[in-house]
Amino acid sequence: MSRPPAPAPVEWVKHAEPIDGVKRIEARFHGKAYAMHRHDTYAIGSTLAGVQSFSYRRGQCNSLPGNTMVLHPDEPHDGQAGTEEGFQYRMVYVEPALFQAVLQGRTLPFIEGGVTTDPRLAAAARALLEHMDTTIEPLEHSDAIAELAHALDAVAGAPAQHSKGDFLAARRAHAYLCDHRAKVVTMADLEAATQRDRWSLSHDFRVFYGTSPYRFQTMRRLDTVCQLLVRGGSLSDAAAAAGFADQSHMTRHFTKTFGLTPGRWLRIAAGARGA
Repeated sequence: MSRPPAPAPVEWVKHAEPIDGVKRIEARFHGKAYAMHRHDTYAIGSTLAGVQSFSYRRGQCNSLPGNTMVLHPDEPHDGQAGTEEGFQYRMVYVEPALFQAVLQGRTLPFIEGGVTTDPRLAAAARALLEHMDTTIEPLEHSDAIAELAHALDAVAGAPAQHSKGDFLAARRAHAYLCDHRAKVVTMADLEAATQRDRWSLSHDFRVFYGTSPYRFQTMRRLDTVCQLLVRGGSLSDAAAAAGFADQSHMTRHFTKTFGLTPGRWLRIAAGARGA
């Protein structure tokens, strides 16, 4: 008598209450979790169980329980279980603008290797990673961001100097893109808003915010898509509301950015609500 097939492993992603400039998740996966993708934020997390494996900067990283993961903005990476038991983790995604408010024009900190055991980073990240089920108060949030920015800067070992570039122009471009997230913005628009030529501005934006103006705006549009999908909106309506040309245009960017199709993303989000 043959045995019935084993039930499929349960996979889920739980999203914490959003905070301005910060997203927090806790998730569990088996096997392949994410295809290659990249964020325009820092991704800082902690593995809770299992072995969390990912490709990052031409190498393979393995994060164990207690390790801290630090992925720099715009660095491609994937995600999969390092063993058959799967893995569980918490991650906080922080917009570089929040760290720049602390660092005031210094180079964004870069942590080599993707995984660290440095206790300074573990302690600084704990305030944002421990309270997944509660809302962080505004002053607590500001304090946690400042502590994390300083810890990243210290562990990165960067010299205490400002980057070459126009921080004020980059900040004006950042504000303009946030205010016009559903509009097709051209570099001419940004030149007019910042009084900075497009090539210098593109360099400034990447130095101070870790990604290009175009990718930053695309991510803001995808944020809108995710919010609308969770509320029950259709793919086509979400794409139109976020300023994409059509549903296929949105789906292409969604998959490239998150490593998941919109359909799988929704199924996993639904699984989290039932977990």
